[in-house]
Amino acid sequence: MGRLWNVSCPMGKWGKRTLPMLAALAGIDPLWQLRSSAPNSLSQPCAEWLSRQHGLRCRPEFSMMCAGSTMIDAIHSTIRYRIRSWECGVDIVLKNLDFQAYEELLVISETHFVDLKSADIAPAKLTRTVSAFANTGGGEIYVGIEEVEGVDGTERVWKGFLNQEAANPIFQVLEQLNPLGNNYTAEFISIENVPDIVLHLTIFKTGSIVFSTDGKAYARRNAQNLPITSDEALERLRYDKGIKSFEDEILNIDRSEVDNSNTIIEFLLDTVPASEPNVWVEKQRVVVDGRPTVAGVLLYSDNPQSIIPKRSAIKILRYQTKHDAERDLLVFDPITIEGPLYELIYAAVDKVKEIIEGIEKAGPSGMEKITYPEEALHELVTNAVLHRDYNVAADVQVRIFDNRVEIESPGHLPGHVTVANISKTQFARNPKIVRLINKFKNPPNKDVGEGINTAFEAMGKLRLKEPLIAELNDSVLVTLRHESLASPEQIVMDYLKTEPEITNAIGRDLTGIKSENSMKQVFYRLRERGQLEQTPKVVGKKPSWRKPV
Repeated sequence: MGRLWNVSCPMGKWGKRTLPMLAALAGIDPLWQLRSSAPNSLSQPCAEWLSRQHGLRCRPEFSMMCAGSTMIDAIHSTIRYRIRSWECGVDIVLKNLDFQAYEELLVISETHFVDLKSADIAPAKLTRTVSAFANTGGGEIYVGIEEVEGVDGTERVWKGFLNQEAANPIFQVLEQLNPLGNNYTAEFISIENVPDIVLHLTIFKTGSIVFSTDGKAYARRNAQNLPITSDEALERLRYDKGIKSFEDEILNIDRSEVDNSNTIIEFLLDTVPASEPNVWVEKQRVVVDGRPTVAGVLLYSDNPQSIIPKRSAIKILRYQTKHDAERDLLVFDPITIEGPLYELIYAAVDKVKEIIEGIEKAGPSGMEKITYPEEALHELVTNAVLHRDYNVAADVQVRIFDNRVEIESPGHLPGHVTVANISKTQFARNPKIVRLINKFKNPPNKDVGEGINTAFEAMGKLRLKEPLIAELNDSVLVTLRHESLASPEQIVMDYLKTEPEITNAIGRDLTGIKSENSMKQVFYRLRERGQLEQTPKVVGKKPSWRKPV
């Protein structure tokens, strides 16, 4: 169903004579149906035009009235404004907020994801911020909140637009930004008893590079919009966004590395025995003009790391701590897993499982082995290998701590993917690698596109908290926490089902709570409910808690 168009119209003889002229001034066909006792001959063709040109449906009558000499300007502006908003795919609403929200907006911080602009900003200059957000991780712009010099220094003021039409120049410029398209939303914010309205733009991360009206692309870094000035930086952005994939880069090595290897021979015997290696690699475009591509080497070379060093292995590190990684806390030297991608993934997952099996923590029955769902480990390691940016000279890292596993994959999230939508959307930075490794027997990516969701579900089945995903400066970090979904209080009471008492240290170890005082608050809450009491103090023994006797 199309959007509903409800443009203001004047009534009476004067309006009937003037409206066709207004349509001509607006540069569009007549778009209204006059409120009249006699059928209007223009109504049907108008409705058809609306449906055909803009996907709109027309109400038979209009509610808002205009009067006086400003009527022509008001209607002309309204027609232009509405059609512009629909053509750029944005429904613009007016949101009324209370005074508390007003005060909160005036103190909001400018960050990597938030920017504040004066309503007097030149629309062309505003496109630099739009470009920066679209090219990075998205963000919000409040146009009409600005800083001014006051008696006590700089202060924030609410100084927006008189009405919605006053912001029309901004929407005109936004329409010119390609390929911004529908990758933003707009709303106006009004506050009761506060003059002016503020324009709130939410810019989404785009799959393509968005340039500002000055012809430059920008990137957001902290609270700054930085121009991307060099060809190298622009190329880096193309890789970041997945517009260009390093998997297609042609390498200056002999093709025998991929069409005469043990890996490709075993693969074809297992899956496509009728194919010849030299024919297969050319058909799959992993050998181009007689030279292998990065994808071909990663998939079919027996030793890709000798050809593409520092970016094709997996490093596994074990830290004996629950806190930050420090070299002194390494249990052993980092382990480097090498080989073609298929073998690399399975070997890395097996080694990670082996290391984790040696970690113990206090449980209701004494010391227990830590368990992470194998599906989660497998899917996240697979994801890190298949969707990493191979243009970044760094290996995938798996860091194993006493209470968590961190998997760090080089490169930003590709295309339109963000931390917020990663479980609901798909974008393959390396589509050829993803497709071809899926042809192996027992492929690591059996359910293509479902890896993240599988990991979340697997953690939930073991009653562990869901993975944390964060985008760092030049990598994506996924953290599997060995923390129960149960409340700290429930964990304490479960422990006391088999143990006579519990100390603060044991409680923190079980619950993942870091602060000794925070753990005390858990004990106090249980005491208030009548579920715990302190054990009698014994000299030389740490204070502890038990069930009431």
